Amino acid sequence: MSQPGRLILMPNTLDFGVEGAEVPLQLVLPQQALELAAGLTHWAAENAKTTRAFLKRVDAICPLKQPLQSLEIVELPRPPKGSKPAGDDSAAWDALLTPALQGRDLGLISEAGLPAVADPGARLVAAAHAKGVGVLPLSGPSSLLMALAASGLNGQSFAFVGYLPVEAAARGVRIRELEQQSLRQQQTQLMIETPYRNEALLQALLAALKPQTRLSVSCGLTLSDGWTRSSSVADWRKTRTQLPDKVPAVFAFLAG
Repeated sequence: MSQPGRLILMPNTLDFGVEGAEVPLQLVLPQQALELAAGLTHWAAENAKTTRAFLKRVDAICPLKQPLQSLEIVELPRPPKGSKPAGDDSAAWDALLTPALQGRDLGLISEAGLPAVADPGARLVAAAHAKGVGVLPLSGPSSLLMALAASGLNGQSFAFVGYLPVEAAARGVRIRELEQQSLRQQQTQLMIETPYRNEALLQALLAALKPQTRLSVSCGLTLSDGWTRSSSVADWRKTRTQLPDKVPAVFAFLAG
């Protein structure tokens, strides 16, 4: 029986979905990642179309060892938005590991940032460990950690809470719950939102949080016009900042 290949966690850029804002790959990805990406023939991807676009960018720097059209790119098994998985879908995730179990390296890639962090690819990493497939994480941009580092908030204790409820009342309740948890544990709370709802989330945070709570917003990280603003909620209320509706943002706060 052949030695298993590796599951390679391939970082992606953070410019996904931002028109006209592509960042040169060499500025955000190490040479090792580019060279490994160029040599992989099998991929598990959050989105096959965006993975092909990523590999075209790689090819311009490190020529692909095989033509793009000959690569095997399989999308992660996910139910349609708004629905739940029908029964146990473990077999579908295990099947993605077939190339690695046959001795070939398999790339795992997200649409943006690091795979398996705030990303469905974590299921494949867990399956790899269960099957004895080695996992190799590569360095690359993570919007969550970059936003935390730029915030000046507590980097010793933090939690990523994902998306908040869309409905206004439920969202306000959740924000106040998180603020109480942040106060008790002195823990930074990190969250994200679909870009077109960035402004709605900012206004919800300003309405629900206490004036002394410190709020940080990082927008367009790694892009040429990316920025971070970090100050008290009271200061945010005095000097409003309009958030773009097509650029990803990360929100963080620390109660005090």
